[in-house]
Amino acid sequence: MSEKPLAGLKILVTRPRDQAKPLAQQIQQAGGIPLLFPLLEIAPVQDTGTLHDHVSRLAQFHLAIFISPNAVKYGMAAIHAAGALPPALKIATIGQGSAKALREFGIANVIAPTERFDSEGLLAMPELHNIAGWRVMIFRGDSGRELLGDTLKSRGATVEYAACYQRSKPHWDVETLLNAAPDAITVTSSEALEYLRQMLDAAQNDNISGIPLFVPHKRIAELAHKQGWQKVQLTDAGDEGLLSALIAWNTEDR
Repeated sequence: MSEKPLAGLKILVTRPRDQAKPLAQQIQQAGGIPLLFPLLEIAPVQDTGTLHDHVSRLAQFHLAIFISPNAVKYGMAAIHAAGALPPALKIATIGQGSAKALREFGIANVIAPTERFDSEGLLAMPELHNIAGWRVMIFRGDSGRELLGDTLKSRGATVEYAACYQRSKPHWDVETLLNAAPDAITVTSSEALEYLRQMLDAAQNDNISGIPLFVPHKRIAELAHKQGWQKVQLTDAGDEGLLSALIAWNTEDR
């Protein structure tokens, strides 16, 4: 295999700007040209009082779940500002990226799936089955899927949501994307894919729908197919999964 398996290819990276750098660097190291085009902006919640209230009561809870690396970043910042994690509190998360972020905060025993990296994967973990009577705090953005919380409630737990960051849509000139003429596009959330579709008119959608689209989750792939993307590539999780799929596509499938 070439030392530069993505040589000369322009790859659109749509992760939020603060999270895009590692993938962009890996693409560049592989010879590609990363095009940063964040489809979501992440910021701390404005209502810090409610978040601080949640954090101040963590000692009353049995389990804290961090939905994403952003939840770890902003949730742990609030927790550290208030003191420290209660020693008896169990910690769980959905993806390996979030688990790694938690370990960087010194949390060793993180409950996290090792195969399916979503709410369904976490709910399948045996540690979350017998939780009747537990109090669970879910750290997440200002909105999100309710499956995790609803299922935990059905198992007898009491669930509260701690919104620790908010998402917004950046304002882009669509021509910036079209003029960039990417060879491939990476999208890592259904919300970002929806926003990308909303940005473009019918003709512009037709113009980019033939560009290979790389997504790390089945749910995003299903949405992409519904939207009319012609070349949807489902990858393994994380930046490594995206990069490996990009290289395989360029070296084997083209």
